[in-house]
Amino acid sequence: MREDVKYAFPVVWMCRQLEVAKSGYYEWRDRPASVTDQRRAALTAQIKDIFEMSDSTYGYRRVHAQLRRNGVTVGPELVRFLMREAGLVPCQPKPKRVNLTDPVEATDVPDRVKREFTAPAPGMKFVGDITYVATAEGWLYLATVIDCCTKEVIGYSMADHFRTDLIIEAMEMGRRDRRLGRGAIFHSDRGSNYMSQRFSEYCASHGLLRSVGRTGICFDNAMAESFFAALKNELVSRVTYTTRREAKRDIMRYIELWYNTRRLHSAVDYRPPVEVREAYELT
Repeated sequence: MREDVKYAFPVVWMCRQLEVAKSGYYEWRDRPASVTDQRRAALTAQIKDIFEMSDSTYGYRRVHAQLRRNGVTVGPELVRFLMREAGLVPCQPKPKRVNLTDPVEATDVPDRVKREFTAPAPGMKFVGDITYVATAEGWLYLATVIDCCTKEVIGYSMADHFRTDLIIEAMEMGRRDRRLGRGAIFHSDRGSNYMSQRFSEYCASHGLLRSVGRTGICFDNAMAESFFAALKNELVSRVTYTTRREAKRDIMRYIELWYNTRRLHSAVDYRPPVEVREAYELT
């Protein structure tokens, strides 16, 4: 029997107003849940677990994808309905950031990517950019290197400046792991640090083919911008950092323990980037 429900008015009075029998109300109240209701309750419990696992970042599409990976057969619209019914609303993006660096015109570096942010295999094409994170100590700057095939962040670096050293440190992380090698394309915007002589010499010395988008056209580096949007929406905009060290720790955890290894990426058939890379390594 279900627990008795406390109403604002007596049951007898409400039944009289609705012109229903009191016995009919109690029969309805004590009726066992239907098979459909039981299944939806079980689905809702699983959906809540996935939503909490994602730290309230997954919308219904990613929740649906994770359910499928868990072997659960269910339609996306039912997942959407149950999430809405359970009040599960993913965190929403904050306003877009402004540019970090002054654009620099350069005619000797072509756009080898042309908004085609895919690659037939890992290690062939990469994108990079710099963003900033607010802390009570001042800005923390983050540079990234992302593989266009797997969507994995293969290199990153953080510091209290955004000089060329920051970019090179992120690139070196990718080279140390042997995921950024000679002949690969590295695409960026036309910020002054990416267009610097030192960065040009670095890429030339390691056999990397530089590529840049047009001045002021954010869509030409949309994949790098997309990662920063996810990072800020799912983590940074929800936290107030006292120190740069705290921010560094959180961002490292997000990249290594969530984004690369567990977060389902829509551009690679709702799989985590590391899983995509490992699948290529097995072939």
